[in-house]
Amino acid sequence: MNPFLRHTVAALAFRFRKAVKDAPPGFGDVSAGAGARTATQTVAHMGDLFDWALSHCDGAGTWHEAVPQGWDAECARFLATLEAFDKRLQSPLQCEPERLFQGPVADALTHVGQLGTLRRLAESPVGPKNYFKADIAAGTI
Repeated sequence: MNPFLRHTVAALAFRFRKAVKDAPPGFGDVSAGAGARTATQTVAHMGDLFDWALSHCDGAGTWHEAVPQGWDAECARFLATLEAFDKRLQSPLQCEPERLFQGPVADALTHVGQLGTLRRLAESPVGPKNYFKADIAAGTI
């Protein structure tokens, strides 16, 4: 069920892993400036997005903002929540999959791009990748 959405989630996971791989020490504290989220806060927000998405899948649509933990903990939480979301997509949904795409999924893709920008600001840019040729498959988180 929802093969395109599941493939998009796999692409999100792939891009996220690329953006955070070998991040320099202290990267979680990097931000684009005053009032902007740090990298850790950005990843925590991404985890919140998929907690919210899971809630929508079950017909509730409840938002909860978690208190950000450390960089490693938030990266692990995001991937665990994304994996739970991917598994949930294999069952009937209590909302339209298009809404899940236009809301939390698209938002998270934007935030992965922000992490890439923060890597440049931290003088540790993410290397190039041909995402068209990348080995990405639904169910791979």
